[in-house]
Amino acid sequence: MTFDAKYFGSSGWLFDFRGIRVVVDPWLSGNLAFLPGPWLINGSLKKHIPVPVDVDILLLTQGLADHSHRPSLELFDRNITVVASPSAAKLSREMHFSKVVELIPGDSIEINSLKIRATEGASVPFMENGYILNHPSGSLYIEPHGFLDKKIPSQKIEAVFTPVVNLRLPFVGSFINGKDVLPELIRRFHPKVIFSSTTGGDATFTGLINRLISVDGTLEEASMVIGSKSIFINPCQGKNYIIDSP
Repeated sequence: MTFDAKYFGSSGWLFDFRGIRVVVDPWLSGNLAFLPGPWLINGSLKKHIPVPVDVDILLLTQGLADHSHRPSLELFDRNITVVASPSAAKLSREMHFSKVVELIPGDSIEINSLKIRATEGASVPFMENGYILNHPSGSLYIEPHGFLDKKIPSQKIEAVFTPVVNLRLPFVGSFINGKDVLPELIRRFHPKVIFSSTTGGDATFTGLINRLISVDGTLEEASMVIGSKSIFINPCQGKNYIIDSP
């Protein structure tokens, strides 16, 4: 059995489980800014990313603009099922999506043989979600900030989608813990493949926060930590990857 993964850049992905198509945290068009304004941080895409077709589920990890990007969500049919953290579910309802499933960590739902379980993610500032997806064609774990729910039991998961570096701000500390969490993800899930996520793609950022961010870790260091235990992929934007499942 196999399933497919295509990277949109930043935290955005398209997963295809034998025809069940799941879009995660899409940023496809328009700028990305946070309150109080673009002077704080402003992201721009080098080019528009085509809107995926025949989408069954929008899966949103967080309600913040870099995960629930309103201009990108505007591009989707309002009848698509949205599975989301509470903050992202609130935004989705405000945007008049008609089928919104709100999950908190520990909740799960099954849609057309695809089981989606919410796990604890980052507190930014409220608790947001990671997800474990299980389907007869394969399984995956995704969490965009490198925060692992300690209550998840050890289990075999084919693919892990995670940041692999730490990003820090003065007086705040790490808000992305990819470097720190990577060894535990390997021990907990024994993945066949690990995809670097969250910090990739063709976006550029400006603003005060962008100038203050420091990076701890590199792709090369992540590759050394992973070694032969898993296949490590730094994904190319727009490329389709096929993950084999036993």
